[in-house]
Amino acid sequence: MRSRLRLILHPPDRTGIDVVTDPASRRGILIELVIVGILTFAFSALSAALSLLEAQLGAGISDTTVALNPSTSSNAAIDAVREIMRAVRLFAIAALGAYLLWRGGLLRRAGLGRGPRASDVPPGLALAAAVGLPGLALVAVARLLGLNASLVPAETDGLWWRWPILILLAVGNGAAEEIVVVAYFITRLRQLGLGADGALASSALLRGGYHLYQGVGAGLGNAVMGLIFGRWYQLTGRVWPLVIAHSVMDIVAFVGYALLHDQLSWIN
Repeated sequence: MRSRLRLILHPPDRTGIDVVTDPASRRGILIELVIVGILTFAFSALSAALSLLEAQLGAGISDTTVALNPSTSSNAAIDAVREIMRAVRLFAIAALGAYLLWRGGLLRRAGLGRGPRASDVPPGLALAAAVGLPGLALVAVARLLGLNASLVPAETDGLWWRWPILILLAVGNGAAEEIVVVAYFITRLRQLGLGADGALASSALLRGGYHLYQGVGAGLGNAVMGLIFGRWYQLTGRVWPLVIAHSVMDIVAFVGYALLHDQLSWIN
């Protein structure tokens, strides 16, 4: 038991991901991190923090409604195309993280050398249950305490094409966040010499940060999720179970709300 606890608290470094000491190479990694951060989740975290501040300066986050997948047009065809474009952008973000790791010769060592396997499904589902169920309870508590906005995970207009697009968006969220925020950022931070705990904390804080637009409770809950997912990744070196877990949680949230919104009044 002690050895397992020690392993969890102090995961070993994976072979092949060494600290970069060459000054030019370090500058290149830093520049790359800044560019990726601006294009993806670091700027999203800043925008989310500003949204939270704006809500607090107004009526308060508890009186704010946040639509996670809002309709963008009264024209159904245009709305569908835009939603598909959102999903494509998420997959492009995931591909960017994987591509940069590949260019650095780190794709396999970062856990992305092979695609998802059948053996990734059980741990993915277990992680989804372990994180998702307490997460639902946290949403309810945070809402009662006035720490979260009123969340509308999906449109409820009953259009037939919305459900498959919601599933596509859920998988896109899982791929983009886990490949970039976990695999890419943790690997690059370790290359810059940040310790395992520091890289984990940075990844978790980033995840919590870009969810702050939903409220403080969502930010804290997602930071805890980031700690769990990030440590699991450090211990196993596998990203795909995290993608599966995240996708399943979002599918349940998006499609479940679209189907059962009348019974989910406690969310909003």
